[in-house]
Amino acid sequence: MSEKVQLKSEELAQLQVLNTNFNNVKIEIADCEVRKVALLSQLQKHREEFAEIEKELIKNYGDNAKVNLQTGEVTQPEEENVVESLEKVK
Repeated sequence: MSEKVQLKSEELAQLQVLNTNFNNVKIEIADCEVRKVALLSQLQKHREEFAEIEKELIKNYGDNAKVNLQTGEVTQPEEENVVESLEKVK
């Protein structure tokens, strides 16, 4: 049988601290991933709600309406005269 060798107490302490730190970081990463999945789910829910409201607003105010999110003002884009547009290009 081989002789048992014991680590020095400082070596063992250093390994134990590193192992604890490593495991703590892995747990934090796992927690972040769980939080990420939850946030992605919330984001998808908000996208779906936004799409529903957007459909309703398009129905009420038109496809090209612009909404000022600070004031609630709805404006329609001004249609430029084709001739004026061509002159600007020249």
